[in-house]
Amino acid sequence: MPIALRRVHDSDLPVFFRQMNDPESLEMAAFTPKDPADRDAFDAHWQRIRASSDVLRTILADGDVVGSAAVYGQPGEREVTYWVDRAYWGRGIATQALAALLSEVRERPLFARAAADNTGSLRVLAKCGFRPTARAAGFANARGRETEEIVLRLET
Repeated sequence: MPIALRRVHDSDLPVFFRQMNDPESLEMAAFTPKDPADRDAFDAHWQRIRASSDVLRTILADGDVVGSAAVYGQPGEREVTYWVDRAYWGRGIATQALAALLSEVRERPLFARAAADNTGSLRVLAKCGFRPTARAAGFANARGRETEEIVLRLET
C-alpha cells in the first residue's frame, strides 16, 4: 500500500483524536496522555507542537489519513514517534512512514522509546535502523501501572 507524508492539516486533528482513543491502541502504546479523551488537552498539545520546530507529518495511505509521525525534542536528544490507526496495523505502513520521515530528517542521533512488550513497534524501529541502548521503567497512563520500555538509538 503506497504511503505518503505531508504537513499536518487542521482537518487531520479529529482523525488523530479518534485514533488516540482506541482502547487497544492505547494499551499497546502504553505511554499516552493521562486522559486521552480530554479534547481540550489534545487541542492544546497539538497547538503547542505545531508552533514548535518539531517535524510533524500526517501519514496517508491511498490518500486516507491513517496516522502521524514526528521528530521532536532538543538537538542531540531528539526522538521519533508515530501512531498508525489500528485498522492499518500489519501492513508495513509504520515502517514505510518512519523510513520516509528519517529520509526527510537527516539529523542524527535520533532516539525512540517503546513499551518492552510492543513487539510490533520494536520491529518497525529495528527495520529502520534503531538499536536498543537501554531499558527503563515508567508509569504508563494507558495501563495504569509501571511499564518497562526500551530506549533505542539511530546513528546513521
